[in-house]
Amino acid sequence: MTIAQNTAVSITQASEMNASVGDYFALLKPRVMSLVIFSGFAGLWVAPGFSDMNWFLSFVAMLCLAINAGAAGAINMWYDRDIDAIMNRTKTRPLPMGKMHPDEALSFGIVLSVLSVLTMGVALNWVAAGLLAFANLFYVVVYTMWLKRKTPQNIVIGGAAGAFPPMIGWAAVTGDITLTSIALFAIIFIWTPPHFWALSLFANEDYKRAKVPMLPVTHGEHHTKIQMIIYTIILLPLSITPYFLGTSGLLYGVAAFALSGFFLFTAIRVLKDKTLKSAKLMFGYSVFYLFAIFLALMIDQIKI
Repeated sequence: MTIAQNTAVSITQASEMNASVGDYFALLKPRVMSLVIFSGFAGLWVAPGFSDMNWFLSFVAMLCLAINAGAAGAINMWYDRDIDAIMNRTKTRPLPMGKMHPDEALSFGIVLSVLSVLTMGVALNWVAAGLLAFANLFYVVVYTMWLKRKTPQNIVIGGAAGAFPPMIGWAAVTGDITLTSIALFAIIFIWTPPHFWALSLFANEDYKRAKVPMLPVTHGEHHTKIQMIIYTIILLPLSITPYFLGTSGLLYGVAAFALSGFFLFTAIRVLKDKTLKSAKLMFGYSVFYLFAIFLALMIDQIKI
């Protein structure tokens, strides 16, 4: 079945079915949202003045960040519904399954995007709201609609969208952008390519069928593995930057060095492994890595 046929089937099915609350929730990509919320909260936590911030405003900031990330995910699913229908990893999403009409998903995403940005601006400040809007548009327009289907650098450039949450959290408190918030952005930006390339190694057949030019599809496994090592090497010193900027202490510095060192080790194992086992393990560790490094950053700020 072709992509066009899959899309037609999905729309026909959608006209005969009512979407559930669970289907709308699935549009928000909750697993991705959890990383967004956590890294965004880390930026909020370490920002100067957080201890004096009203707890309700902190909650509103994180709610806006979560909703906006989910809204971008919903628009992404609307645009990618044709290729999602033929990829094993995504074919059970609400739109390929015909559980709702595409227009519903698009409207849902747009409304939530606008509301979350306006709420952030009115309740917190317009610097944070501007970053929130830019991250949303970058993910939807630059990554989803432009880069994803055109270049193997899709996740390298487009991955910037997922790196904004700590900057947004920081700006929600301070109303500005500093070297520290840029450093937190850079950590996620450099982490993103090896994270997604590990996934694309064992999802390679999916991307081939959907004609998505991920690096393993266009340049082969070996080249991809080399690139993963290069990025994890860059990430190692970069991850320690908050310590050298004076934002964090020795606890974070040691934790970041150890976590990033092991990330590099997993990339080396992927290069040596002829099977997909190491790639799957690296992908799992990469998710843990991001949670762990930002958790270390927050723990380091606790004054005992």
